[in-house]
Amino acid sequence: MHFGICVLSVVPARKEPSGTSEMVTQLLFGDHYSVLESIDGWLRIKTAYDNYECWISQKQHFKISDNTFHSLEKNKPVYSNELVQVLHNKTTKVDFPVTIGATLPFYSGHHCKFEDQDYQFDGNTCTAGHKKSASEIISTAFLFLNAPYLWGGKSPFGIDCSGFTQIVYKLNGFKLPRDAYQQVELGSPLSFVEESETGDLAFFDNEEGKIVHVGILLDNQRIIHASGCVRIDKFDHYGIFSGDSKKYSHTLRVIKRVL
Repeated sequence: MHFGICVLSVVPARKEPSGTSEMVTQLLFGDHYSVLESIDGWLRIKTAYDNYECWISQKQHFKISDNTFHSLEKNKPVYSNELVQVLHNKTTKVDFPVTIGATLPFYSGHHCKFEDQDYQFDGNTCTAGHKKSASEIISTAFLFLNAPYLWGGKSPFGIDCSGFTQIVYKLNGFKLPRDAYQQVELGSPLSFVEESETGDLAFFDNEEGKIVHVGILLDNQRIIHASGCVRIDKFDHYGIFSGDSKKYSHTLRVIKRVL
């Protein structure tokens, strides 16, 4: 087995080893992973953050040593807390953007150094595991307002419902798995909508009972979620009432408290 790390702004991760296959998630700068197999220029990987298996192009792979990977596993991650910030590669003299939630490996003194790379980052950061309040979670969520919906997306330039909740909670000290059907397994269920509080997660199912959507509850019976774009809609015990269509767009299954 060997290991890698994302050194690009965003890397699409596919369901199958093909450039035309469905994108199921994305790697952001600094995401490290294990390589499980290689087929025709494609790598099946497992992400270290959430153990998600997917395929990336070998052309977008940056190999790291066993020692670097295991050091990253022991090191408390630092994340970019800027919506978009320029990262300067001092090794190659190239500037490029990174998005909010990107990991800054071995961050110290505005620098990330690993292997033969040296990156300079001058933006705001936050540290993994430092649990913040519900109000801070909502402030982070509001940064993504109007971000376009993108299946498998995890950036303000395109994000899906569970990518949105995962990134928002990640920046506030809470680790969620990647997909909504996985996230629903966490936390404590609430018996009534009236018991819900700001920052709770609401999950929604389809006609087959499968969890297909998730959002973050606000005050005054509102929810912020990614549907078309990251938006705020009305919410009650039936589900989400769309302000655009003037009808219910998602059917409520359960509310979970994970804070």
